[in-house]
Amino acid sequence: MIIGLDCAEPSLVLERWRDSLPTLSALMERGAYGRLTSVIPPITVPAWSCMMASRTPGDLGVYGFRNRADHTYDRAFIADGTAIKEPRLWDLVGRAGGSSIVLGVPGTYPPRPLKGVMVTCFLTPSTESRYTYPPALRDEVEELVGEYLFDCTNFRTEDKDDLLRQVYEMTDKRFHLAEHLLETKPWQLFALVEMGPDRMHHGFWKYMDEQHRSYEPGNRYEDAIRDYHVHLDGLIARLLRHADDETVVLVVSDHGAKRLDGGIRVNEWLRREGLLATVAEPNGVTSPREVGIDWPRTVAWGEGGYYARIFLNVRGREPDGVVAPEDYEAVRDDLARRLEAIPDADGDPIATRVYRPEEVYEDVEGVAPDLIAIFGDLLWRSVGTIGGDEGVHTFENDTGPDDANHAQDGLYILAGPGIEATGERDAHLLDIAPTLLDLLGIEVPERMRGGSLVAR
Repeated sequence: MIIGLDCAEPSLVLERWRDSLPTLSALMERGAYGRLTSVIPPITVPAWSCMMASRTPGDLGVYGFRNRADHTYDRAFIADGTAIKEPRLWDLVGRAGGSSIVLGVPGTYPPRPLKGVMVTCFLTPSTESRYTYPPALRDEVEELVGEYLFDCTNFRTEDKDDLLRQVYEMTDKRFHLAEHLLETKPWQLFALVEMGPDRMHHGFWKYMDEQHRSYEPGNRYEDAIRDYHVHLDGLIARLLRHADDETVVLVVSDHGAKRLDGGIRVNEWLRREGLLATVAEPNGVTSPREVGIDWPRTVAWGEGGYYARIFLNVRGREPDGVVAPEDYEAVRDDLARRLEAIPDADGDPIATRVYRPEEVYEDVEGVAPDLIAIFGDLLWRSVGTIGGDEGVHTFENDTGPDDANHAQDGLYILAGPGIEATGERDAHLLDIAPTLLDLLGIEVPERMRGGSLVAR
């Protein structure tokens, strides 16, 4: 039984609020738990697919929600389930003859046939889309919960009361459906992922964290995230009624969360460094593509998000490339050093790490970024806009209000037969699938990157 909590933060669940979460605390006491190092980048897409397949983003060729389809400037694809070519846990369980219930796991829209049942994830456009397998399951879902909610309509909003209403409604419907499926469908593997923790962290972190620059003591939402976790703990207790003495239970997150100090406007920085040119001067804050990028005068450009993806404009690779292939490594190394040296708004250094894909992935499939920049140990995010009076630093998010960024470590709690009560013990996200296959008595494919925690 996998209970996935997107963005669940170990310092909150395993430490700060442990005494307020009796269900999760009891699982910790009788099993193993700890921080779970995520992949680079630590984001929902592709992290859940990496976890379920024990494959890296480089193996999957998926480096974020939006990916370059080729080396032209405009072709991109959204990494929904069609982008994932590797078998995931439920595929392997099915091949071994077992049935699965898969509910809300990111990377499952559109649904594919499996031995069992599936309700797709937050990437599902709407309930008008095909979102169940088998298709007839849709009628059962809607009869049970009415309109099923895959996600909040907008979690980056100033209407916090409405966001709270949406998160609780979404979570309650998902867990109600989960109980129904556990009661009515056969399963050897149950896998649920709830997006609520992620939406709560992005929407309410500044109200809770005294270190956040916008924190105000005694505000009305100070306990909103904690109260939601207490509510979740009660819902998980209900699911565990369906776990007998032979059931291994895994509570897991794909990454953690931390406060957001601000944004680095990576394209504005590139423009000021003379590495990105536009066909016209921007009129206020805008995107480079809205103004128009002057490709024959552009060395590099970037994408905003929780981290920065930097692409070089290479001669013979991109249509109007300017970086000579023989200069590629020197230009890339120089750019990496300069990115790591970007200070905060006060001129003080921040702990930025810049990675080359081949350094972090054994295989690099698809069109990977030339550089992956993690600004300020994820206390700063990447913002893709240019122009305006803000300069390189911004304290306004280009996609709406957001209080938190992702943290590199998620969490896991593993309890049940075959699991010794070893207490705290850190692990890696890629170890999850081999561990569960090992516990199910299914051979672990050699292509999997992680190793079983039970066998260690």
